[in-house]
Amino acid sequence: MSQTSSPQQPDGEANKHDTCSLCAEDGGEDRGPTEDDVEVDPAIHLGEAVATFTVVPPDGGWGWVIVAASFFCNLIVDGIIFAFGMFLSDISQAFDESKAKVSIIGSLLAGFYLMVGPFVSALANRYGFRTVCILGSALGGIGFVLSSLANSVTYLFFSYGVLGGIGFGLVYVPAVIAVGFYFEKWRALATGIAVCGSGIGTFLMAPLCTVLIKSYGWRGALLIQAGLILNCAVFGTLFRPLEPTKVPVESPDIENVDGDDQKKSSADQLPLLFRIKMARDDLLKKCDSVGSFADNTSITAESKPGPRSRFLKASNNNKYPTAAQVLNTSITALSSSRKMSSHSLNVQTNALYGSNTSNASPPKSQKRLSVSSYNDAVQHEDEGKPVLAVNAVPEEVMLATCNEILHPVEEERRGSDETTEMLGEGDRAVIVQAANKAGKRTRTMSECSCKSRDVGARPLYRDDIFFGASLQKLQQYTSQNSVGYHMSVTRLPTQKDVQEEVTKECTLCPEAVRRTLSTMLDMSLLRSPTFLLLSLSGFITMMGFYVPFMYVTDRAEMSGMEPSMSIWLVSTIGITNTIGRVVCGMVSSLPGVDALFINNMALTVGGIATIVSGVSLSFGYQIFYSSVFGLAMACFASLRSILIVDLMGLDKLTNAFGLLLLFQGIAAAIGSPLAGLFMDATGSYDASFYLSGSLILVSAILCYPLKRLNAWEMQKSESGTPAEI
Repeated sequence: MSQTSSPQQPDGEANKHDTCSLCAEDGGEDRGPTEDDVEVDPAIHLGEAVATFTVVPPDGGWGWVIVAASFFCNLIVDGIIFAFGMFLSDISQAFDESKAKVSIIGSLLAGFYLMVGPFVSALANRYGFRTVCILGSALGGIGFVLSSLANSVTYLFFSYGVLGGIGFGLVYVPAVIAVGFYFEKWRALATGIAVCGSGIGTFLMAPLCTVLIKSYGWRGALLIQAGLILNCAVFGTLFRPLEPTKVPVESPDIENVDGDDQKKSSADQLPLLFRIKMARDDLLKKCDSVGSFADNTSITAESKPGPRSRFLKASNNNKYPTAAQVLNTSITALSSSRKMSSHSLNVQTNALYGSNTSNASPPKSQKRLSVSSYNDAVQHEDEGKPVLAVNAVPEEVMLATCNEILHPVEEERRGSDETTEMLGEGDRAVIVQAANKAGKRTRTMSECSCKSRDVGARPLYRDDIFFGASLQKLQQYTSQNSVGYHMSVTRLPTQKDVQEEVTKECTLCPEAVRRTLSTMLDMSLLRSPTFLLLSLSGFITMMGFYVPFMYVTDRAEMSGMEPSMSIWLVSTIGITNTIGRVVCGMVSSLPGVDALFINNMALTVGGIATIVSGVSLSFGYQIFYSSVFGLAMACFASLRSILIVDLMGLDKLTNAFGLLLLFQGIAAAIGSPLAGLFMDATGSYDASFYLSGSLILVSAILCYPLKRLNAWEMQKSESGTPAEI
């Protein structure tokens, strides 16, 4: 919009022209300055603070209920996965199949449980933790019921492995990330308690499955497990959505303005019709505008220009601005707008009433920063324009505002013939029309505003959602206050995302799903040598990870150990895994502790212990091995997110975590069957454990140069030369 000048003319003529301009919307002829000709700085007459909405974890309260629900979900899901070795011999005998082939059933369960992680995260981002967890519980329960009716091992591949694994993945992901969504200061403790359910479940489920198989057979045991899985739906209902919090943002000091009283007095000195026009503009803007700095501002934005997924047609989440970035830009714009409010007020008044200063247009720097100019200043590309969406004002407030405007106007009409001549029924109709228009659209706009706040609270729009350690380890957290941190790690939703939430339209792949998948499956991260080596190490680790869980009990029984004693080997892995997660979480939270060094040492010890686990098959030695292995694998599981952040940065955590889940799921699906083939070929489990230990040891050796490789890559990046593999 451009501001035009008008020639000098008597006040009466100016007033008549303005009266006509007010009635122009009703069909009257516009013979004077219009709404487009005179731009009104909202900072002059609104005087309201900028606010936004962000999720600030309560750090307690209902969050501890979430921790308990997550604990029991992990207990059931991981306990069943790690206890599959108890079914190995019975299913093998029932269908007269080799144990290597039967082990594929449990491997598929563990593999799909991890592989569906990125897809489950996308669903949880759009539909919430509660819905996804309940769906997973139902799907897993159905899979286990169908498995109890199996007539072949191939049938179990699909019912137990694929269907059960997908259901378990739908339960696992919400249980993992919901805790971090509710906690800030106590995040490490809360996450540690929740994931301890995995170790406790392994400890309890192994002997329980043995008892159930003896009492009801393996088919009856699967039915009882199906009932346990359905209990996850009950725990899932406790994953109550976390409502966003309104965060008022203090406006910066305005130079050359004494304060609010001076601004109000300046506005009060305006002629009556100009105040009416300003009030009318306020009413219309609060209903129609999608770009203002008024109170209760919630923000949406498009991604920055750059590569997009051709299939998903969405960008990586870190291509979208954070709430802090856009809000800081808007506050700067608002500050600039208010700094020139005093001068622009005189210019606009003179332009309307024809003073000598109206012959010259004010410079662009003194105009109000409108929506279009703000968008252009932030992003010059057609796509990627941030939009500031204003919450609707309730109808009662609108009508009350209208009455407050009309009442002094009527009083002034009775005391001034000139005012009576200036103010007609058309003027009153314009204001009432604005109020009525506000009332008609209030419900829709309020709903849209509420939904936009909810969309902005989507969990996968946070950079730190998969970070389970103490936030004190993050420089972004320690360098600013709590609200500032949460706004700096929260990415903004798009307008389309908000529209899909409001309209509830049936979409095959909503924006929130596509955006999350584009983030978690962004293969461009594989161009990083550091991540490539880290993911390769994780892949190899997971190939050997499930072998002891699957075969340690069967090896002990083949060596002559009593079944009543051998079942406690898996339980020992479970309980030491629990202890290891707690201790590792505490140690890694200490300042100056090198998480990569602990990870490397743990994998080295775990690999060597597995290789030499067959030196003695006595009960005491096997308990010792199980304890060492459980502690080592606890460190591996606990430090994944910390290693990613240390090496790749917080903004790449979601992307890296998604790819690691995918790779580790594939590795888990092939590791145990490969070890089973070695057992069938040699007639002994020694080769299987040699393979498992060697894989874990190799993965540790691959991690040793990671820090030096990462430093080299960072140096290449800073020098502007792309790092080559």
